[in-house]
Order: sequence, then structure tokens, then C-alpha cells
Amino acid sequence: MLQKEPTIVELFPQIEIKLAEPLSHYTYTKTGGKADILAFPKSSNEVQTLVNYAHSQQLALTVIGNASNLIVKDGGIRGLVLILTAMAVITVTDTTLHAQAGAKLIDTTIAAADAGLSGIEFAAGIPGSVGGAMFMNAGAYGGEMSDAVQSVTVLLPNGTISELSRTALHFAYRHSIIQENNSVVLAATFALTKGEPAKIKAEMADFNARRAAKQPLEYPSCGSVFKRPTGYFTGKLIHEAGLQGHIIGDVQISTKHAGFMINLGHGTATDYIDLIRYVQAEVFKQFSVALEPEVRIIGEDLIE
Repeated sequence: MLQKEPTIVELFPQIEIKLAEPLSHYTYTKTGGKADILAFPKSSNEVQTLVNYAHSQQLALTVIGNASNLIVKDGGIRGLVLILTAMAVITVTDTTLHAQAGAKLIDTTIAAADAGLSGIEFAAGIPGSVGGAMFMNAGAYGGEMSDAVQSVTVLLPNGTISELSRTALHFAYRHSIIQENNSVVLAATFALTKGEPAKIKAEMADFNARRAAKQPLEYPSCGSVFKRPTGYFTGKLIHEAGLQGHIIGDVQISTKHAGFMINLGHGTATDYIDLIRYVQAEVFKQFSVALEPEVRIIGEDLIE
């Protein structure tokens, strides 16, 4: 009698692993189909173990952070999906802050402020993770991750851990080399400067108040949908195209900020994607401006 191969759950009992898990439980849009295998590693070693397993089994591998600027298609994701939010340790030494990939940016900015360190106040209200922020060079209010990052620790496709300097990351607007080299962000180190904690926290509070006043934070959304086209403001273009408030399915262009799309309650990833395509077509037709998504869209289409 042939012996049955152990499952991934049996092979790695120390790691939280779920099978056929709806990703709508984790995305900020509250949409998304099932992951075949969903794992929550707690350390770099566990990430390495899972990545090596995926390669040995020829499983597709997808890495997700806080899933705040992300749309997972309704057909879900095949293979192995890693969510790194269990890796969230933040440490401060002098003017250097080190944060694991799953640490929330908001928590990271608070840790910096508590230590009297300045340089990442602009990120105080960004709901993403440190890893996701490195992947896309997240930014707000005139600041970007590239302004403060010293280095990023990554797991390379060959299974080795490497430290990439700021220069090696090739940061650009909403871009880093990590989007191209298939590595996994494990942690980031920030080089910050000494400042007055009260002043730092006041600036963060101001950014958060401005965000709350302008953005539809009370609804599920995927954050800022489009990159800013050179010479234009995306929200203004969408508003001037007469699209603000437009609904497809149960997803709406926010009436509070035209650069956001919100789930009114029963929206699907397909609704989001259809609305994105509609906006792109209308803005191009009216203004000859091509809007490029800032939101990351991954996964499989739903087969009826």
C-alpha cells in the first residue's frame, strides 16, 4: 500500500495554515476569492521554509501585506499565499528604526514618534504594511518611503536572504525593484533624525485629520486607485469627467474623493475592476489622459 504524502498543514504544524480560505476576510475592499493555501509565517525562517516548499512543489507563490492597496479577483489565488502580518516587530536604536515586513505603517510611525524620531510622519495614516510600502514606494503629503529607507532585507528567488541598499532598490514613483525581481520583503531599516516628540505627533495628527476630512475612511476601499498622471490630479480628472458617484454593481466612485472607490456593502472584485476600466476609458476619451492603476490587482477571474 502506497504511503500518502503529508499535506502542507501536516508538514509545518508550527505555522498557521488555512486551506481554501476566502481572501475577502483580509482585504480592505472586503472582496476576493479563495486562496488554495494561505499561510501566516511568524519569522524569516518560516518564510524561507514556505518559499522553498512552494518551489519544490512547483506551487505559484503570492505574498500579501496588509491588503490595503490590493484587489484580489473573485476567482481567488492558486498555489500558496503568504500573509506577513504576524511578522510585526519594530525596534529603535538611536536614530535607526527597524521594522519587520508585516508591521503596520501606522504603528511604525507611532514607534518613531514615541522615540522622538522624524522622517516618516507623512505615512502616519497610510493603512499598508512596511513590506507593501517597500514594494510600491508608498507615499503621501509629499513624502515617500525612499526619503527615509536605509535598506531592505529580502528573500531572493534563489532562497538566500540579502540586504538591499536604498540605491539598489531603484525607487521611483510608486515603484521599487521588488516589483520586478520576485523577492520577498522581510524587513526594512529607516534612517531617521532626532526631533521633538510633541511636534512630530502634532504633524502626524494634522495629516490624519486632513485624511479623515477628504477620504472615505468609513467604507471598505482599495485606497488610492490610480497613479497621479504627470501634470494632472486624478481626482480632479474623474470629477471633471462627470464620474464622481458613478456605481457599477455595488462599488461606487466616492462622492467624498473621486480618487477612491468604495464597497457599498455587496461589491465584488469584478465590480471594482469594471469600474476602474470604465473610468480609464472615459477619462481617456474626454481628456486623452491614460490613467494607470496604483492598486495592485492579482488572482484569477471567477469562472461561472
